[in-house]
Amino acid sequence: MHLPAFLSPPPAPTNSRVISETPPGRRLARRGRLWGALVVAAFLVEARFAAAQAPAESEKPAEMLGVKVGTGVAEFEADDSMVIAGGIGPGKATGQEGKLRAVAIVLAKSPGEKLAIVACDILMIRRQYLDPVMAEIERTTGISITNILVNCTHTHHAPSAVKLLGVEPDEVFTRRVQQGIIQAVQAANSHLSATDCRFYFRLGKEKTVGQNSRLMMGDGQIYWIGPRDNAVRATALIDSELPVLAFRGENDRLQALIFNHSTHNIGTRLPGRRSPSIYGLAAQDLETELGGTVCFLEGASGSTHNLELTCDEASRRIEQAVQTALAQTQPRNVDKLAALKQPFKFKVRQFDESREENAVARYCRKYVPEQADKITAVFRSMRQELNAESGEERTTWLQVMRIGDVAFVGVPGELFTPLGLDIKNRSPFRFTYVAELANDWIGYIPDRESQKLGGYQCWTGQHSYVEPGTGERIVDQVTRMLRELKK
Repeated sequence: MHLPAFLSPPPAPTNSRVISETPPGRRLARRGRLWGALVVAAFLVEARFAAAQAPAESEKPAEMLGVKVGTGVAEFEADDSMVIAGGIGPGKATGQEGKLRAVAIVLAKSPGEKLAIVACDILMIRRQYLDPVMAEIERTTGISITNILVNCTHTHHAPSAVKLLGVEPDEVFTRRVQQGIIQAVQAANSHLSATDCRFYFRLGKEKTVGQNSRLMMGDGQIYWIGPRDNAVRATALIDSELPVLAFRGENDRLQALIFNHSTHNIGTRLPGRRSPSIYGLAAQDLETELGGTVCFLEGASGSTHNLELTCDEASRRIEQAVQTALAQTQPRNVDKLAALKQPFKFKVRQFDESREENAVARYCRKYVPEQADKITAVFRSMRQELNAESGEERTTWLQVMRIGDVAFVGVPGELFTPLGLDIKNRSPFRFTYVAELANDWIGYIPDRESQKLGGYQCWTGQHSYVEPGTGERIVDQVTRMLRELKK
């Protein structure tokens, strides 16, 4: 497909002693009643969880309201000459494992009630490249820009489509990403099923792949890279939820599957390769095993990484968790497809140059001394560029989307996991999941407590520049949007 001329990249925007007198016999009786009450409470919690996973009696499979489904896939061509993003300074790769793809799923209940969900096997991409892509999709398919969600899987092993950490975007690859997104959605829209597919859902779990990576070290610093033998404790929770959404057509054939999980997508099976990494490799293996098209949406993982497992083992565990959840899915109604997309204003943080320089240098000299000079120079350069933009107001996108009673929240950066958990806890939807790096990229988005602790994800640079409190404001706004979407 010929890429429209207007898709050439525009310039970056400037823009929480009493002594009992109760007789012993009565105390024992009370303990017995208390134990009985706890058993009943535990039974009720388990019953509620089971009820949440299973359809109500009024939702028998024969009565399920379905949805038309279309899928499309476009591959991003890449070669060894292209600079790889995801590290400090430009990286290179020799050869490739798996495919780098745009995976699109279009859901429709009527011509005016369509959603497009796209996953891209890249690190991240800014709205300056995505806004014209979405406009072209709307023009050629009729799918409203409001109803298009483009999520990056955050592989650290693909050519660069952003400027950060001393790496420039590869313009050729970036244009191929733009073109691939358009092609994938157009194909999905043109291949919508003639009849409704049934929607199946299960909330699975995988709690061994990701760990809180912002460990408190013995010297009070927050872990990033290097040895961690003096780690004291984790500083935040992780999110082990792994929802599986499956759409089945005639003869119960799997048409499409969406899954979501919240861990950084880093690692290759073979060293030095371009790769869709843990989740992309798992998705492609699942397609071979299951048929249908498999789409992965990266959850709120700004503070969660895989610290222990090889890429191959992590992918295997993700595949197993998806398969286990898929086998337990239950049919659900798709009574409504809807989305909201709203602008969100934020500011570039103000910072103390001396304090930032010392934080980077102190950590690097102790934990990665052989790379200390290079890393501190990269961060110094990024801050020099940001200094002129300090306090500047910018605008990005927030998005909420519902598929029946399942909601997705699109946020435009690497959202810290506690903020993702807060969204889930405050949502009016019983099933709510975050798709980070969606529709734009504004760097790491920490919660206030994490910002106070500091560490790499909070050091000022092109990778982390939003002012403190931005994350909490995002949670507040998407909570309001979810309530509106629920009406």
